[in-house]
Amino acid sequence: PECHVPILEANVDAHPKKERYKIGDVLKFSCRQNLIRVGPDSVQCYQFGWSPNFPTCKGQVQSCGRPPHLSNGEVRETTKEEYGHSEVVEYDCSPNFIIIGPKKIQCVDGKWTTLPICVEQVKPCGYIPEIEHGYAQQSVPPYQHGFSVEVNCNNEYTMIGNNMITCINGIWTELPLCVATHQLKSCKIEGANIRTFFRLFGKEFNHNAVIRYRCLDIPGKRRSVCINGKWNPDLDCTEKEELCPPPPQIPNAQNMATTVNYQDGEKVAVLCKENYLLPEAKEILCKNGQWQSLPRCVASTTYCGPPPPISHGDITSFPLSVYPPGSTVTYRCKSFYELQGSVTVTCRNKQWSEPPECLEPCVISGETMNKNNIQLKWISSEKLYVKTGDAVEFECKFPYQAKKSSPSFRAICQEGKVEYPVCR
Repeated sequence: PECHVPILEANVDAHPKKERYKIGDVLKFSCRQNLIRVGPDSVQCYQFGWSPNFPTCKGQVQSCGRPPHLSNGEVRETTKEEYGHSEVVEYDCSPNFIIIGPKKIQCVDGKWTTLPICVEQVKPCGYIPEIEHGYAQQSVPPYQHGFSVEVNCNNEYTMIGNNMITCINGIWTELPLCVATHQLKSCKIEGANIRTFFRLFGKEFNHNAVIRYRCLDIPGKRRSVCINGKWNPDLDCTEKEELCPPPPQIPNAQNMATTVNYQDGEKVAVLCKENYLLPEAKEILCKNGQWQSLPRCVASTTYCGPPPPISHGDITSFPLSVYPPGSTVTYRCKSFYELQGSVTVTCRNKQWSEPPECLEPCVISGETMNKNNIQLKWISSEKLYVKTGDAVEFECKFPYQAKKSSPSFRAICQEGKVEYPVCR
């Protein structure tokens, strides 16, 4: 897929000039004859074409008044009465609200670009996801927005990533990896234009090793850490364009029109129009001068919403807001609860298949056994949990004997209920 060669208004120059533009290419603009640019200074090529719209060039431009009021948010710095053309202000949302859309707005020829919105964070998270070769301190869900949990790796495993995960609006942040310590990969230095402080080319560096280096054509020292075979950040001596063009207007998303450039690492949250859903990432990321992780707003006619909740159980994966047709989700029950039905559900024609049930365990208590003059045959325990469908065996306490009409001494747990035998 490609973008067409742009047709520009008079006095607008674009570079680089090419016969073909591929997805990801960035086009930069300038004005001739000392005119003033109205609109973005750069745009990017996407599958749906160039975005945002191309600028124009004018001889005179208007200034703006105070920036507009944002519900549940405010301008980050002190406001003034008048803002010149191309001045930028940035918004923050109140606590427990997140910003959707560009957080920076710009005065463009007397008008402010589109205001973001602040959306309340109210969704709690379900069970803490399972960590392969690691563990977290579990307690009873739900976990409220903002709640953090420490993650640990088993002995002889090393953590790659953050040791804390946090509930953000119903979704846990990314889990770290637990890698067998003896399998950790080392790093090497490669690259002709990298100058290290020692002769380190060809040498291997262990996980967590730190190096400092210079680039031949760029002033200043740089630092990088070896993380399981990869340098973080990359050993890179190419000069990167830090700024991204203004974020794109994604088809079927709420209006995101802005002319503000964003710095490397900054994100913009996307919100779809009514009857459209985001099956993938909800944010776009500015990286190396380009917008990445672009989501799609898809018609909600065939997609499923979140999987149905079940009593005394939860899903084993991160919950998403939407699932494409054919998606499957796996359930698990709390300790001692027995799962009945299919462990997985599937999304078909906007509906999930029938979820399983978590059947209640039986609690065998000493009080009831004392009353019936019985005791457990094989286990000495004050309290015993028995799963539905499992058997538990009793016997008479000395010197009592089984009552003739007594139920069986081998009792089966049936959804939280068990028939106790009686001794007299």
